[in-house]
This record gives sequence, C-alpha cells and structure tokens, in this order.
Amino acid sequence: MPQDPRPTPPRRADAERNRGRILTAARAAFAESGAQVSMAEISRRAGVGMATLYRNFPGRRELLEALYVDEVDAVCEAARTVEGESPGEVFVAWLHRFVAFSASKRHLASELLAQADSDAAVFADNRSRVLAAGRPLLLAAQRAHDVRDDLTLEQILDMIIAVVRIPGEPDYVDPILRAALDGLGAADHGDR
Repeated sequence: MPQDPRPTPPRRADAERNRGRILTAARAAFAESGAQVSMAEISRRAGVGMATLYRNFPGRRELLEALYVDEVDAVCEAARTVEGESPGEVFVAWLHRFVAFSASKRHLASELLAQADSDAAVFADNRSRVLAAGRPLLLAAQRAHDVRDDLTLEQILDMIIAVVRIPGEPDYVDPILRAALDGLGAADHGDR
C-alpha cells in the first residue's frame, strides 16, 4: 500500500500528552505478569475516553507496536549515552540495557506476536535498528581487545535472549547472565 507523501502535521500538545498517558498506562498494564488487559482498561488507567484511545491507536496491534518501538528507541538511545571507563565497559553497560529490554518485552512481544506473525516488519525493522546501534560499541570493544573478536553482535544478542528466556527468578537467572557476559572478555578467549 503506497504511503501518503504529505508530511504528518505536528500533534497538538494536549494530543501528545494523551498519547503519552496512553502509552504509560499500557506499558504498566502489559508489564504486569500474565495480564490480559483490554483496551477499555488501558483507557481507564490512562484517564482518557475510548474515542481518544482509538484516535491514537486504531487497534490493539498499533498500540503494541508503538510500545515495542518506544522500547527499541530506548535501547538505541542507550547506545549513544552509556558510559564506562573502557570500550568493553561501555559495550557491557549497553548489553545490560538490552537485557532489561529483553526481559521487559517478553509479555509485550507475546501479545504482539498474537496480533502479527514473527516475520512482521515491526520485528525485522527494529532488530536492524538495535544491531545498527550496538555494532559500533562492539567493534570499539573488540578493537580495544576488551571483547573477544570471534563473536558477532547477532550471536551475542541471541545468547542474551536465550539466557533471559530461562525460567526462574532473577536470583537464579542473574548469575547465568553474569557468567555469559564474563565469557565475552578477550582475556578469556586468548585474544590479548
């Protein structure tokens, strides 16, 4: 379907506030473990009418996609703002932000997958954005010999996603994640 070439007019301030309130309420609702939240409940929590909700998000899928994209935006922004004393520390700090994203989006992604298939553009496009944001951090860490050079960013992120999916409480999963991240060090691989 062709895109409308006309630019979208900027939102009024009150419309932008309403959109933000809806996203905040929906993010909190979907973060609740196992919550099956209706659009009416999101409208109630956001303090907006159903017409306002549907004006901003014509359906559940559009709302879920907006939440997902907001989370990806935060991961990409973190790639520009994380700090550390070395390129390896910067990369690992960004990976921790990715871990938080992966853990928090589990319910959201499940809901979104129920609305769209796993090949949907929202997943492919946003994975590409995350990879583009994180790749310079990995390359800098590898050039500094802080991170082993035989792994790609795709492999590292897939490893993190696999660890995050391990069932159990954080006190069970966190040591596994630390061991996996410790294994990224170039010294552990003999790359120094």
